[in-house]
Amino acid sequence: MSFTDFSKADTLKQLNTLLNEKSYVAGTEATQADVTTYKAFQKEYPALTRWLNHIASFSEDFESLPAGEAPAAAAAAAEEDDDDVDLFGSDDDEVDEEAEKLKQQRLAEYAAKKAAKGPKPAAKSIVTLDVKPWDDETDLEELLANVKAIEMDGLTWGAHQWIPVGFGIKKLQINLVIEDAKISLDELQQQIEEDEDHVQSTDIAAMQKL
Repeated sequence: MSFTDFSKADTLKQLNTLLNEKSYVAGTEATQADVTTYKAFQKEYPALTRWLNHIASFSEDFESLPAGEAPAAAAAAAEEDDDDVDLFGSDDDEVDEEAEKLKQQRLAEYAAKKAAKGPKPAAKSIVTLDVKPWDDETDLEELLANVKAIEMDGLTWGAHQWIPVGFGIKKLQINLVIEDAKISLDELQQQIEEDEDHVQSTDIAAMQKL
């Protein structure tokens, strides 16, 4: 049975009942049945799915999160013992031993998968930067040397070329790779433009995520 087999009225309760004693929709490991059920749930309840996934990302910090006031409807639903859909677990006041064991199993599986994946790679971007000299008498090699002399954690300089812009003037076009969390392009441009003897201005010609 999958999510798509349920009627709308009982969808959440039946899905919760199905998974009460199982880690997966079918079998003992993740299968396409789980994928189909998840996608169907996500399509039917996109906002709820997004919220659950987002809040789950804070699981390691649950105890340290600041206090907050739940919406009145949610607070009332938590206090009532009726046939309303229970989004967060069993209707029983006490969690039996098997349910607790299953919970610990799921937590262990999640922790193992997270450890196996390791830390996420840093988000990076490749940028093409235009550096314009003052005039045709500007020493372009000195300009290039001064630009590449700038060192920052998370910054890697790449290939460059000289692009004619008219009247014998050539601008420097240079590629660089940055770690998004570490490098501010505004600060980098400002630092390049501090070379007032060679640099008139800088512009971002292109940028894309790696």
